[in-house]
Amino acid sequence: MIRKKVLVRRISACVLALGLCVAMLAGCGSSDQGAAGTGSGTATGGLTAENGADSGTAGSDAGTSDSGAAPGGSGRTVVEQTYFPELPTEKAQAPIYVQKIDGLSDDFIRGMDISSLLVEEDSGVKYYDAEGNEADLFKLLADAGINCIRVRVWVDPFDSEGRGYGGGNCTAETAAALGARAAAYGMNTCVDFHYSDFWADPNKQMCPKAWEGMNLTDKKQALYDYTCDSLRTIINAGARVTMVQVGNETNHGVAGETAFGDMAELFKNGIRAVNDISDEFGTDILTVVHFTSVDDSEWMKGIAEKLAKYKVEYDVFGISYYPYWHSTMTNMVNVLKYISDTYNVKTCIMETAYMYTGDDGDGSGNSVSGPDAVEGYPVSVQGQAKLVRDVCAAADEAGALGVFYWEGAWLPVKPESGTASTVWEEKGSGWASSYASDYDPDDAGIYYGGCSWENQAFFDFDGKALPSLDVFKYIYCGAEGEVNDILWYEETIEVNINPGGEVSLPETIDCVWADPECTSGMKVTWDEDAVAAIDTDEVGEYTVPGSVELAGSGVAGDPSDIKLNDDGTLYVEALVNVANVNLVADPSFEEEDHLAWVITDNAGNAPVDYQKKASDAHTGEVALHFWSKSDMDFTIEQEITPGQAGKYSAEAFMQGGDFDASSTIELYVKAGDTEYTSDPVTLDGWVNWKNPRIEGIEVGADDTVTIGARVKCNALAWATFDDFSLNLQ
Repeated sequence: MIRKKVLVRRISACVLALGLCVAMLAGCGSSDQGAAGTGSGTATGGLTAENGADSGTAGSDAGTSDSGAAPGGSGRTVVEQTYFPELPTEKAQAPIYVQKIDGLSDDFIRGMDISSLLVEEDSGVKYYDAEGNEADLFKLLADAGINCIRVRVWVDPFDSEGRGYGGGNCTAETAAALGARAAAYGMNTCVDFHYSDFWADPNKQMCPKAWEGMNLTDKKQALYDYTCDSLRTIINAGARVTMVQVGNETNHGVAGETAFGDMAELFKNGIRAVNDISDEFGTDILTVVHFTSVDDSEWMKGIAEKLAKYKVEYDVFGISYYPYWHSTMTNMVNVLKYISDTYNVKTCIMETAYMYTGDDGDGSGNSVSGPDAVEGYPVSVQGQAKLVRDVCAAADEAGALGVFYWEGAWLPVKPESGTASTVWEEKGSGWASSYASDYDPDDAGIYYGGCSWENQAFFDFDGKALPSLDVFKYIYCGAEGEVNDILWYEETIEVNINPGGEVSLPETIDCVWADPECTSGMKVTWDEDAVAAIDTDEVGEYTVPGSVELAGSGVAGDPSDIKLNDDGTLYVEALVNVANVNLVADPSFEEEDHLAWVITDNAGNAPVDYQKKASDAHTGEVALHFWSKSDMDFTIEQEITPGQAGKYSAEAFMQGGDFDASSTIELYVKAGDTEYTSDPVTLDGWVNWKNPRIEGIEVGADDTVTIGARVKCNALAWATFDDFSLNLQ
């Protein structure tokens, strides 16, 4: 994510590794919650020094060699797994409903970023299971089905007096301690290098203090050396490192470099360092590049293209996917599939999260609150569980390696004495301390404070595990919840009626139930007097109240937002518009999803996407866009049931270029057994909009009508389509 950062004192790799091993051995089995402590759980792992062949090979210094790796730590610690969770294999009875994801691989990454844990523990935060028993966080995660942790690493998150910037004060040493504890519970570790002294995100990618003033050649070497040294520290401590990010949300820069060619050189050196360490320790470590803003699908595809252009040879294209900001899961799936198929790389969701409450736990303000809720996912424990389950299902559909939940255990501190702000400053458990002001004056220097994420954790503000934490194990078998609440419902529907038409209101209202197997809508009773008052001979607007019997089900969400009738039934309404209306759903592609449209790709090269770019749209910001390096052959269409006999007209708007003489584009409408087509459309330049129309379409009262566009064209041609319409003449 983007909110905080930390510092690391750089000593020689040997001294760091030795000091860490001593600290961990001293803490083994104790309740001390220091940097290498084991927390309050019972499993500590068997820590032993290993001097075997995989501990390093002789060779030239890693800081200067392009091909050889420096010797690994001769005192590498092996952490043996001593806790083995029992996970369900059949549908479970639980407080929440979770729909099983069929065919999900056992290797699917069910990850959690817990970078702030050590300072949380040092600040007095404790964790409890569902029954209220205090437990080591790692045991709770293992029991919930988590199989990998993610830890961020900053270069030097301290000021000149050694005071931490906050956000977990995350260094290679903290990553080593967390990775070793995770290994005892059978979990792998993903290392997230920010290549900064504090938070790196799309808005800022600040250069580490120690690298300031370096030219690109020296910075490449410094990044390589730092990556190697840090990974040795982490792996020598016993962490099972399986993935390494060479940057965090590097949309517009990394380590202070913003030109993509320079960024690519830094990515290459980070990847080279990871590969050298992988060879040195005889382990398989995946290299990850990490970006966000998947909602801008064309931009993200462009990033993948640039990586290929600059020959950045990575293993995994990682993204952040936060549903508040990053558009639909359908769009995300399409982008990941495109990148994976086009560039033959793996993909992974490196960050996601969702709130279970809109409340603030420490008075410092949160990144999201109730108004940010996503339709279909109420701000509740069940809503959080459903969102995580659906993101995992979408990732699996896209062929991604898995999903990491961001900072699911970052909680507000509640000191026994003093104030929370004092603890944030001293321990680093807030998103930023005032000590970060000199390094990050425009963000941390102004907004430093407490945790901004506690309402998206899998624990309540007192540290008790929420039922939603268990979603990671239930996605394999499913879970039957206790109460089938309504998670979302369509409070207001719109009904369009052409003049002279009949009034027909739906018998049910769309809704989402907690039980995923319940797919029916809610039966609604409409006010008969309000329906009778609608005059379809005159253009006008009408509001028709309705009522829904809840029959024992609750409605998730803020009670103040739920409107009830006097008799206790749920209030809904229909807004009836009598006018000559456009019957096409999502006509200009501005909806969050585009389920009304069906795209048939006859050439198999997936040329079509929904592009958010106002300059290429006829109206609004979004238009249907296509382009491919090979010949294209596709249709886009939707079915409509007008419900009224008569003559109709259809039209659309199209612009594009680079078509050869063999290309054909046409608008078509199918009504009953008859197909109507427009004249062939010739597209000859940017924003030179063409407007194909079809008049006199005969539609029967019971006919289903299909409106669409048909394209056969040459490679490298491009266009956008927008504003489809079907109207009664």
